Amino acid sequence: MEGVGGSSDGGPCHSSPTITVHVKFSGRSIPISISPDSTIKDLKSLIQPLTNVLPRGQKLIFKGKILEDTMTLTSAELTSGSKLMLMASQGLHQGDGPVTKNASLPSNLKRTVDTNRTVYEKIKAPLDKSQWERWKLTGVIALSGSQLKIIPDGVWECGASARVLDISNNSIREIPVKISALSSLQKLLLNANDILDEYISWEGITSLKSLTVLSLSQNYLTTLPSSLGALTSLRQLFIANNKLASLPDEIGLLVHLQVLKASKNRLSSIPSCIGNCKDLIEVDLSSNLLVELPETFGNLQKLKALHLSNNGLKSLPSTLFKMCSELATLDLHNTEITIDLLRQFEGWQGFDERRRSKHQKQLDFSVWRSAGFDEAGMEIENVLFHGDGKCRFRMSKII
Repeated sequence: MEGVGGSSDGGPCHSSPTITVHVKFSGRSIPISISPDSTIKDLKSLIQPLTNVLPRGQKLIFKGKILEDTMTLTSAELTSGSKLMLMASQGLHQGDGPVTKNASLPSNLKRTVDTNRTVYEKIKAPLDKSQWERWKLTGVIALSGSQLKIIPDGVWECGASARVLDISNNSIREIPVKISALSSLQKLLLNANDILDEYISWEGITSLKSLTVLSLSQNYLTTLPSSLGALTSLRQLFIANNKLASLPDEIGLLVHLQVLKASKNRLSSIPSCIGNCKDLIEVDLSSNLLVELPETFGNLQKLKALHLSNNGLKSLPSTLFKMCSELATLDLHNTEITIDLLRQFEGWQGFDERRRSKHQKQLDFSVWRSAGFDEAGMEIENVLFHGDGKCRFRMSKII
């Protein structure tokens, strides 16, 4: 009996050859190899990791027509060399936009690294004596927003008396090994600088055994070292807005960690050892490239808030609602997860009651504070989904 595309034995000699189509998006042409028997939905799944656009936010146009998900490439008359246009719906991107392997640094960082090191070594940041004395007295070195390119030498002279170093919101690129001189440091705020992998001394940072807060958000880091696990006193870790592709397995050694904020990176997976961080209360992994989470998230029984928006997630760890009995905030905005799926999880009812109770308290407080209460605010309880069942509203407000 004859079938479509060949004989019933389905042997390799009858399989369809692979074709290469070209998808135009954001000023570039993306080649994708795929079987002509595949559907447009399959093609969108291949496009997702290359563009950070979720499948439901993709519109593929060929010869002036929008291609339907159920069509095959053959029925859409796509052949090898065909050129399609991708239009992305606003708000349905993962991460920080299209990712390229050879992404260049911003223009202000394109200068030669070695040249900059020479220039930086010649510059000595001025330091007011009274300022240094104040640092020694209070233990707080506050230099946020001071237009610095290097850390003043006077900082290191504070030694063990320093408890807090805040050099956030500057243009600092290098964190030298001599930061280890601040041996009693508890809070290190390095966010919103120009820090590069080549110029951060992890040897110096991980020697700070009393460190409880480390903020490295809004820099240009692409990797974190395994030595991060040496910071066993760490309570809060902020690494959002970098270019991190992974987290080290040794993050599981941070057993006292309570807050992890790693949004707006390029994380495609989370190590299963995250389940060892049983003190975690809040985790923010939004705007990454995640398609799944490890089952060990169920070990985080103190977890209260989990932010997962703008990822390619299609499901959640099976024991999340059952085991994470304090979870009350769950942000699934712009993921592939539906309310029907959530209701199938064991423990959903308990979670639903907690989140309703939490937001009712917030609502009551808002009414108490404002006589001009806007009834439209009730939408956070009444409107969850569009007609297709997808989570389209910020579920940190409603879930």
